[in-house]
Amino acid sequence: MYRIVPAAVAIPQTVDDVVSLVRQAAASKIALIPRGAGSGMPGGNVGSGIIADLSIGFAELVIEAQAQVARAGASVTWSEVNEAARPYGLRLPPDPSSGAFATSGGMVATNAAGPRTVRYGSMRRWVEGLEVVEADGTVRTVARGQQSAKFTLTAAGRRLVAERFPKTRKNSSGYALDHFAETGDEIDLLIGAEGTLGIVTAVHWKLDPIPPDIAGAALGFAGLEAMAEAVPYLVSLNPSAIELLDESLLRFVPEAPKVACLLLVEFEREHAAVARGVVGDAVRGLKHSAVHVETAVDRAGLEQLWSVRRLASPALALLPASQRSLQIIEDGCVPLEALGAYVAGLRESARRRDIPVAIFGHAGDGHVHVNALPDTTRDGWREALAELFADVTDLLIRLRGVPSGEHGVGRLRAGVLERFYGKEVMDLFRDVKRAYDPLSILNPGVIIPATDWSPVAALKVGAGAAAIPEDIATRLREVERSAAWATPKLELAH
Repeated sequence: MYRIVPAAVAIPQTVDDVVSLVRQAAASKIALIPRGAGSGMPGGNVGSGIIADLSIGFAELVIEAQAQVARAGASVTWSEVNEAARPYGLRLPPDPSSGAFATSGGMVATNAAGPRTVRYGSMRRWVEGLEVVEADGTVRTVARGQQSAKFTLTAAGRRLVAERFPKTRKNSSGYALDHFAETGDEIDLLIGAEGTLGIVTAVHWKLDPIPPDIAGAALGFAGLEAMAEAVPYLVSLNPSAIELLDESLLRFVPEAPKVACLLLVEFEREHAAVARGVVGDAVRGLKHSAVHVETAVDRAGLEQLWSVRRLASPALALLPASQRSLQIIEDGCVPLEALGAYVAGLRESARRRDIPVAIFGHAGDGHVHVNALPDTTRDGWREALAELFADVTDLLIRLRGVPSGEHGVGRLRAGVLERFYGKEVMDLFRDVKRAYDPLSILNPGVIIPATDWSPVAALKVGAGAAAIPEDIATRLREVERSAAWATPKLELAH
């Protein structure tokens, strides 16, 4: 969403290169911004300091099948981990939609997740160890179960965290002091820290056997209330995914059923008969509320059912030249019982601010993505976008939600964290940052906001957008229009 021209770009190939970069940044007091594939949504991978692009080196990958572990360099993607693990009947279960290009370092940085989080949790659950370059250039391997020598929570701090952290199923908003309080593991501070406490150069992933059988259903509803009531029932059946496609998104896909909202449900089981049986339970349990039902009893059939989800993003990329997709409110997560109220509130705010939106997400976790689609040729569109951001922040606070379920805070949401957690918890966040990065050279302005924070500063579109060479701007726009996000950005400068 943002365009910030950096002072320089560095492309380290080895851990020693990263150490040199960190020491140089510390000596010169210049910001260092770690970056993987650049697919992060809220601006945590751009900045005015030195970009450290870790997407070129750090490609080592070893599968230890007996131990069910993958040891991956920071640039190894989710897809590459799974391709290497598949011959052993193993996988990394959380599946971010950007998995074809989301890197191991980036997935750890944001505590990434995806559709299957409802059963398998976010990436946090699957990280066994991290190789990290710290703010003073020290290289360490931090293993699960290892305590932090830099930061501890007092009893009062634990009570504060227990009281103030919202009870959502997913959360990538700030430092995970709730998990840290529960486990005492240093690794839980580093996961989701968005490169502000150290630079991840390798990840030890825990793997899981691939379930042999799969089945699912597409269930359409005439209204939000019926959809929201259906979700807890479906969650009780232990699905691996429940995806929500709202009518605001379905209208972009001609092949989609004409319903107010659609739930795509997936069940993974040990036997085909069991998978088919639970699909039958889902359909029978919702026969009075679903107005559209399709079922699939194998992988090929399920792939066909889910095609509507895959067609949505390319459809959005074909918007008129004057209309841009800007993910300014794209990652809110609420308690499951508040899902219907959240989607209704999103629709109402978008209508009031006269900004079209496309709404979808991971319904089983109460987690909703939104593409705001403003007409950037209209007077006042930037102010309307800021008002939409403010509306939805108020809505999330009222519903006891969090501003980010899986994409991280980045620069976009840093300025509202205190409203969700309170000043005392933000003070704890600042204590964590000082303990690990006393000079604040690692990704400053992310999680801990800059003093001049604004959610619509440095947008990539509009009159105020930073100037870049026309040929590169054209190529970036083509990447956006064709959804070719896997294109290495360095190639665009050739």
